Amino acid sequence: QAHVEESGGGLVPPGGSLRLSCTASARTNSPEAMGWYRQAPGKEREFIVAISWTDDSVYYKDSVKGRFTISRDNAKNTVYLQMNNLKPEDTAVYYCHTGLWNAGSTWYSRHGADYWGQGTQVTVSL
Repeated sequence: QAHVEESGGGLVPPGGSLRLSCTASARTNSPEAMGWYRQAPGKEREFIVAISWTDDSVYYKDSVKGRFTISRDNAKNTVYLQMNNLKPEDTAVYYCHTGLWNAGSTWYSRHGADYWGQGTQVTVSL
């Protein structure tokens, strides 16, 4: 049984919008925070956004600030990533991670395959 389920993604033109969803099968699989990484072809996987389950802590990578919004539904163990004004450079596979935590403005991730979603492709192109 998958511990993390992702949905959303697809092909949109520049300036378009998409919404990703990520659900942890149980809060024990995501005790503190969830978020997304992304990996473009030929590039390193990068951490882009996160949200805490228990307080107002959020993180946005500078390149997505003002365009991406992360939100949560605690009752459903689900987080959402609304992506607006998408650019070609946002094209990547987006991976949800359920084992994040923060100490102030510094964010950390737990190791283990069970914390990762299967990935969803986002393509921004005409």
